[in-house]
Formats: sequence, C-alpha cells, structure tokens
Amino acid sequence: MAIAHIAVPKHASCNHDRKAMLEVLARVGDKWTIMIVAALSDGPMRYGELHRDIGNISQRMLTVTLKGLTADGLVSRTVYPAIPPRVDYELTELGFSLHASLIPVRDWASKNIHAISASRATTRSHPAKK
Repeated sequence: MAIAHIAVPKHASCNHDRKAMLEVLARVGDKWTIMIVAALSDGPMRYGELHRDIGNISQRMLTVTLKGLTADGLVSRTVYPAIPPRVDYELTELGFSLHASLIPVRDWASKNIHAISASRATTRSHPAKK
C-alpha cells in the first residue's frame, strides 16, 4: 500500500505530525517488518538465522529493513568482537510493544484467511466488467 493511501487521524495537528504518522504507519505495516518482529519475538537472532526463519526475503530487503528497524528503535544490533564478527539482532522494549500490538492482527488473519481466500477465488472466477 502506498503511503499516500494510508488514512491519518484528523487529530494529527500539523503537516509535520501527519507526515511522521505516515512514516510510522508505513514502517509498522510493512510485511517484512511484521515478519522480522515476529521472528525476533522469541529472542535474539543472527542475520543468517533471521534469513532462514523468514525464508522468502532477499538479503538486500532483510538488510534494508533491519537498518530501518534499528534506526527507528524497534530492534537493537549488538556486535561481538569475535572472528568472524558476530552480530545479534533483538527487539527493544519498543519492538516488543509493537509485537504485542500485532498479535490481534495475526489472530484476525488466521480466523479470516479462509473467507478471504474464498472471496479472492470468487473475484477471480467472476472478474468485474469494465
């Protein structure tokens, strides 16, 4: 979903607040953010572990998303002085609060996946006329 299509609450007091809200919503609504936060909810992981756990994510997208999550304070990155260097990623307190907020969305998706799949199948078999 494009950032421009996300509804921003009217109580956002100025354009700067609205822009900041759009940026936050874009971050937390991103599928890779959701997958990474879910993976890290069980504890710290190394890059390779995350990549294997998530599966269908490119190395570039994992790197970009981890950098964004770290910059936003949702994930911490710890480098251990070893050869080769060891880097662990883990959720911060803010990241855990996001994870807690995503659990109801995950539960909703699980409850409604069959209805959504059925609707998609119906829409595909009876496309709208132009």
